[in-house]
Amino acid sequence: MKKYSVIGKDLPRKEGPLKAGGKALFTSDMTLPGMLVGRILRSPIPHGIIRHLDTSRAERLTGVAAVVTGKELGGKKIGRLLHRPDLWDESPLASDKVRFWGEAVAALAAADPDLAEEALELIKVEYEELPAVFNPEQARQGGAPVIHQGKENNLAHKVVLEFGNIEEGLNQADMVFEDVHRTQCVPVSPLEQTVAIAAYDLSGNLTLWSTNQSPFILRRWLSILLDFPQDRIRVIKPFMGGGFGARREVMASDCCASLLTMKSGRPVKISYSREEEFCTARMRHPLTAFFKIGVNRDGKIIAQHLKALLDNGAYNSSGPEILRALGGYLTALYKCPHVKYEGLLIYTNNPPNGAYRGFGNPQLRFASETLLDKIAEELNLDPIELRLKNIHHTGDVTANKWILTSCGLEECLKQGAKLAGWQKKKGRLPFGRGVGVACGNHNSGTKSYFPHDSSAAFVKVNQDGSVHLLSGAADLGQGSDSTLCQIAAEVLGVPYDMVNITSADTAITPEDLGTYASRITYIAGNAVKAAAEDARAQVIDLAGERLEAEPKDLEITEGKVFVAGSPDKYISLTEVARLALAKEGRHILGRGFYDPPHTEIVNPDTGEGNYSPAYAFGAQIAEVEVDTLTGEIRVINLVAAQDCGLAINPQGLKGQIEGCIAQGLGMALSEEMIRDGGQTLNTSFLGTGIPRSPGLPEMEVTLVETIDPGGPFGAKGVSEMPIVPTAAAITNAVYDAIGIRFHQLPLTPGRVLAALEERARTNAAERISRRQS
Repeated sequence: MKKYSVIGKDLPRKEGPLKAGGKALFTSDMTLPGMLVGRILRSPIPHGIIRHLDTSRAERLTGVAAVVTGKELGGKKIGRLLHRPDLWDESPLASDKVRFWGEAVAALAAADPDLAEEALELIKVEYEELPAVFNPEQARQGGAPVIHQGKENNLAHKVVLEFGNIEEGLNQADMVFEDVHRTQCVPVSPLEQTVAIAAYDLSGNLTLWSTNQSPFILRRWLSILLDFPQDRIRVIKPFMGGGFGARREVMASDCCASLLTMKSGRPVKISYSREEEFCTARMRHPLTAFFKIGVNRDGKIIAQHLKALLDNGAYNSSGPEILRALGGYLTALYKCPHVKYEGLLIYTNNPPNGAYRGFGNPQLRFASETLLDKIAEELNLDPIELRLKNIHHTGDVTANKWILTSCGLEECLKQGAKLAGWQKKKGRLPFGRGVGVACGNHNSGTKSYFPHDSSAAFVKVNQDGSVHLLSGAADLGQGSDSTLCQIAAEVLGVPYDMVNITSADTAITPEDLGTYASRITYIAGNAVKAAAEDARAQVIDLAGERLEAEPKDLEITEGKVFVAGSPDKYISLTEVARLALAKEGRHILGRGFYDPPHTEIVNPDTGEGNYSPAYAFGAQIAEVEVDTLTGEIRVINLVAAQDCGLAINPQGLKGQIEGCIAQGLGMALSEEMIRDGGQTLNTSFLGTGIPRSPGLPEMEVTLVETIDPGGPFGAKGVSEMPIVPTAAAITNAVYDAIGIRFHQLPLTPGRVLAALEERARTNAAERISRRQS
């Protein structure tokens, strides 16, 4: 493997000292002169018609500067996909009907928080309450309450895909296995709540600071909603305390703060309370998966048939995209000639669900990987052996035409098994202890949302030899700013600490579509690499004239340009930058743009199309201990073997993987939103089952570097893939420990005890029956 000076090194985060010292300025920390406090009035019912809304008393209260309602948006609807207006069904402020408990109805800005809360109570809303439905299986039945007019049986979206012939495949298979699996609604739970600060100046310009993952897309939506020129809107993403996919959309806070500042002429800040966050923020879709897999006796998978039922909540959000993505993921891990997918997205009166790390993939793999474990047992095959018989390899093209430019899944399974001591432990540990394996994959960018998946970057070489990078990519806390700086430093041959970055500011940085689909390292990284190469070429040209050497003979290291083999004869980057200004009156400014050349929008009818430039793979092996007296499951150790292409910052990448595992652990064992009549009851970190540091297992991470040919220096996006197999690995380990398969998450102590008690009753009944016979 090629040796690099900056790439592949465990370098500290650019923002690390600021965050460690408490000096990083998050949106939550910001204040502006004369800033007002904004608050949102939310629906106290899950479903109803707004018959009358009176804001007059609130408007007359001294200290209230502005009040806004849905009427000021003129009935405009929004959605996740700009190019699919047929899927737009939500307004930041409801104007005619509310469809979930907590939906935004009105907003106001006042001089202080107490006054704002008092004013909210003066807004009077008359509702005609309607029957509500919270279960997607009930919502799709005849006679269920109609949530959106014209949507028969509350069907929001439907996707049917078939590759090969499913009936033929199931008939060819020696054995067919089927199960039903259910996953729960899981909260996203970023540490920083949703915040928006808007300021409207006398020149007619609107500036918004927001906890949003896609500032440029947010700017477009605000232009549409506010009927305001896009070039007069500036969106800035300050330091951000997490997003995980849920904050790529226009939130009510963004729109309301903008309306209020334009109406009052003063800056307005809206910060969600933790209760608002848990009641109204986007969360992981609950999935019911009816899975059928046909196999031959040797373990070869012949057919897969999935019927998926997704709880959309009250509005589409990311639901249609996730529904379609499930069908694509189905083909990605294992070779299978016959695949059929039928997906239904159903409206309910729950809060809208949306994107959350893994984008539906963790739910799918909980179902498919636990069923595969069952198949291995029935065929008397080792679960890893069964997987190795069927996995994809580099160069394969999946049934839906995904091109696997690199795939290290075989190495991940083998290295993971060795690290975990699989052969010594599988089926050999005492009762109550067990190990389980599961695999996963995910994309590195996607062309699902736009006809392009692009990013751009500028790289400027300063007069002191330092480098300033401008990128539209949004760092949510995952460390992408630092990764991009490493790429620029490597190309330009300068020390890492000489590169600084400004990112995610629509008035300063070039455009990037946002942080989603694990795209930043691959897509934005390639854009930065191209910009740095452009700047490097300019440096080389100028230095070649001074050194009287051909550009092809020059190298750059530690900020010095020299003839290869003669490092003592050099010109510094500082001198080159000054030479450019003195000789040509210009700065050295590199420009880079990247849109993956071999990706395409998936055909909506066939489901075919290579929608990502690269795909990451991985395997995880969990070791658990089950307390049969309390039902508590403790994950003792979890080995994660991750195909990452090339690790630009191994330490940072391992941190991403460990974070994924922690979130997957919560999904598997404890996290769940509890609602009664549509109202969320557990509205704090204490009540939602989020794992804490003391409860996390030992984690062993091994990186499999497959060097993807299209990634920057061979890297792939890995920020989501490691959450995909975690829940399945844990549930498979639980089966190895106590011999009970679970088909519903989370595996709470109560659910485990109930299963143990049921088995005890069944065993007792069988013993009695045998004695009687």
